[in-house]
Amino acid sequence: MTQPAPTAETGPPTEPGSPPRPQSLMLTFFGIHVLGTGTALSSASVIDAFARVDVGEDAVRSTLTRMVARGLLERHRRGRRMYFSLTPRAAEVLADGEERIHRTGAVNRAWDGTWTLVGFSLPESWRRERHDLRSRLVWAGFGPLQNGLWVAPGRVDVAPIAAELGLADRIRAFHGEAAAPTEAGPLLRTAFDVDAIADGYRAFLARWGAGAAPAEARDDLGRLLLLHTDWLDLVRRDPHLPAEHLPADWPAEAAETLFRELSAGFEPGARRIAEEILDRWEPEA
Repeated sequence: MTQPAPTAETGPPTEPGSPPRPQSLMLTFFGIHVLGTGTALSSASVIDAFARVDVGEDAVRSTLTRMVARGLLERHRRGRRMYFSLTPRAAEVLADGEERIHRTGAVNRAWDGTWTLVGFSLPESWRRERHDLRSRLVWAGFGPLQNGLWVAPGRVDVAPIAAELGLADRIRAFHGEAAAPTEAGPLLRTAFDVDAIADGYRAFLARWGAGAAPAEARDDLGRLLLLHTDWLDLVRRDPHLPAEHLPADWPAEAAETLFRELSAGFEPGARRIAEEILDRWEPEA
């Protein structure tokens, strides 16, 4: 499956503990309530839902418009009402996020010692191409080892990234193991901001721990939306580094346990509220 660059679609990750951006919230909202259903939501019902997390009508309307312009949502007029559905492009981004949330997990205990190396050289004038490539590499779990050389733990299929961006003749990819004098621990610290990744998980624990929920969430619909948006932002940051080379007090496992417990607690109420307030319509194929 060829995927767009999720970091480019959703914008750069927010700072740990800071409020999520409206577009990140909107993608998460459609991922929870629309992905896989084949339905569209009326703008009025989306406005109602977002009021529950203190996002105003003007912000919702402008976010919907921007996401249509970026090819993430499709607009449908039905009488006097406007409905919005996911485009295939957005569905791919969200499906990949779902895979990471529900199947990959936050702690990598299955690393076999293999690395994927990607080397590239692009002309200085190719700023957009360089930005897009780096965005895709970050999403795929790579970090910059040195100029023009990126590394990721495990075996990563780089071919779809190169093909999508039209850079197959500019990228070289290799799988292999580190050899002396290179050691995995220092290599991780060179290519990845391990402290910043840990800070993100700690910020999540502080924001959601001890039974608390952000004050701007008025009910379980809002709580589930903010929770999933925060967690997906962490997933986007985390290159799934091997646990054996991380500090013993690595906070990802505790954060993931908290996320799953809270999500299970919020979901029944969120689904009930969604059934009451969301105006759905199924566009013709």
